[in-house]
Amino acid sequence: MRIAYLEDDPDQARLIRLWLEDAGHQVTSFQAGRDLVRVLRSESFDLLILDWMVPDMTGIEVLDWTRSHYDWNMPVLFCTQKNSEDDIVRALEAGADDYMEKPLNQRELVARVGALQRRMLLGRSNSQSLDFEPYTIDLANRTITLHDEPIELTQKEYDLAVFLFKNLGRAISRGHILDTVWGMSPDLNTRTVDTHISRLRKKLRFGSETGWGLTSIYQHGYRLDQANPHEERGGSAGHEQASP
Repeated sequence: MRIAYLEDDPDQARLIRLWLEDAGHQVTSFQAGRDLVRVLRSESFDLLILDWMVPDMTGIEVLDWTRSHYDWNMPVLFCTQKNSEDDIVRALEAGADDYMEKPLNQRELVARVGALQRRMLLGRSNSQSLDFEPYTIDLANRTITLHDEPIELTQKEYDLAVFLFKNLGRAISRGHILDTVWGMSPDLNTRTVDTHISRLRKKLRFGSETGWGLTSIYQHGYRLDQANPHEERGGSAGHEQASP
């Protein structure tokens, strides 16, 4: 998973990053809440791990901003020394999915992150066929049909389409797509994602005909969702944001 980790203690951040990377995750760490929010405006992650007491913007404020302006589907794990019942309840009611008290234990942290990952994947399908009427994705044979008619796709077009359908309704950054689908650094200046998105729109006939829309999000990426056939959908849409 792509994980964003908010922790102002550099030694702690380095240790937790090592633990999670050893478990196969990719971790980007931040020492200040506003720095994380700034990156969330243009990047997407699979999981946020938040400390509570950090400079300039607390972890709970980052959580509030994330749930209000970013993504309700992305899991959030709190790792903090604040351990009163009121603190835990406040974090969970604000939208946290799990809560761990410091000092952290490596095995428990990795297990909790793994549990959040499995929970996220359960929201998708583990079957060999995914149905998003009028599309059917055959994962075993790597094919996609539209109204039972096969669509000719390249390998990367197929991978991109599956990734978007599995992240239905989420705003996914170009960097996240590059990293996951192509295994390329999100820092590379490339039009690869935009070119493939354009091809998918045409080949999968997104729009009023199918009832699905692939929305461009300015300076961020894309979101796939079911379109309202009675509404005109433009080529781009703003990503709702507010200053923290």
